[in-house]
Amino acid sequence: MESARDVELGRVTLAKITRRLIPFMFLLYIVAFLDRVNVGFAALQMNEDLGFSDAVYGLGAGIFFIGYFLFEIPSNLIMERVGARIWIARIMFTWGIISAAMFLVTGPISFYVLRFLLGIAEAGFFPGMILYLTYWFPTRERARRTALFMSAIPIAGVIGSPLSGFILSASDEFAGLRGWQVMFLLEGIPAIILGFVVLRYLDNSPRQAEWLEPQEREWLKDALDRENRIKSNHGEYTTRQAMTNGKVWLLCAVYFGVVTSVYGISFWLPLIIEHLSGLGEFAVGLLTAIPYVAGAIGMVLFARHSDATGERRWHVAIAAFVGTIGLVLTGLVQVSPVLEMVMLTIAALGIYSTLATFWSLPTAFLSGTAAAAGIALINSVGNLGGFVGPYAVGYLSDATGTTYSGLLFLAALILVAGLLALLVKHERSLEEVEEVIESTVGTTGTSPSG
Repeated sequence: MESARDVELGRVTLAKITRRLIPFMFLLYIVAFLDRVNVGFAALQMNEDLGFSDAVYGLGAGIFFIGYFLFEIPSNLIMERVGARIWIARIMFTWGIISAAMFLVTGPISFYVLRFLLGIAEAGFFPGMILYLTYWFPTRERARRTALFMSAIPIAGVIGSPLSGFILSASDEFAGLRGWQVMFLLEGIPAIILGFVVLRYLDNSPRQAEWLEPQEREWLKDALDRENRIKSNHGEYTTRQAMTNGKVWLLCAVYFGVVTSVYGISFWLPLIIEHLSGLGEFAVGLLTAIPYVAGAIGMVLFARHSDATGERRWHVAIAAFVGTIGLVLTGLVQVSPVLEMVMLTIAALGIYSTLATFWSLPTAFLSGTAAAAGIALINSVGNLGGFVGPYAVGYLSDATGTTYSGLLFLAALILVAGLLALLVKHERSLEEVEEVIESTVGTTGTSPSG
């Protein structure tokens, strides 16, 4: 077992890494997610200005994920080769430029093309961040840190919803531009600026982290080496094996259902709330923040409890079932806008709470290049749900005259995702590094060399 000195050194090291990396990664993801989904607020004006039907808007919102899917795995493998600092900076520069260029949309074709290019530009950012966390945190510590990082998704809604609503209402007809055009221009700039910051701030690995003391770097290296040794004892995966592994593909199916619901909600929430409230853009922005607040709280609480218990599958499944209940009940309480808002909030809480704990499942058994490929595969296949969700809601809304049919579709997908999560075999021993090492290789207070 670790000595008291080693335990304290580990605690200090992980706290220092958390303070250094998680807030910055959180900020990057807020900007990324806002640029990805601000089209939902643009739709409050853009759809009428350009004559977009629900189906046209849903297709354009979702086509982002086709480009994202095609370039996800190559992007993550490139990052593994050239390093996070350069590659994440490149991603941010290109997506910031293309996001700002969305103000040039004049019709369906330009809408589709720019959304597709935005997906290509951003491909690799999220799985790159998940892979990057594996360089710095042992698996048993990762769900909570992942949740803190990924809480940027709902927090982007908390911040971005009133901000986007304010820009839409306050800048209409500014310099000859409509409010939605000004919004795209202004919200694309932070990604470009942060790209330069990434070049100076991010280290590719702990070996380059001069802000860690030598003994802290050594402790982290030993901890990760021990973890990788345990994974090797359970079977080391090559890139090819990771790409063809049944467990990886089962996780792809789970994540597809989760992501379909996440983006089905995200891209349509402003329009749904506008319809049920009848309020203006800024007020809609404020109300839209409420479900995102619930989602952020749920993500952190579910992940913290998952880390404390070591249980992963039921945490994903229960959150998915809560999301299902919220989506189904939303349409059944349409007699009351307040109750409908409550149900949307419950749905968001459940859906977003699946995310951080989910990513503890693949990173518990994949490492190195296999992790880069496996994580990218799961994320790219899963993110096809980002195309299916918005498009299906738009298509079903046009076909039935109500968004509730689309919400039922999302409920079915997140329900299936929760059921499939229970089929994923998760070995807690892969996260209980010290206990496993002691019982399998007879290690005591000292750490084995890499």
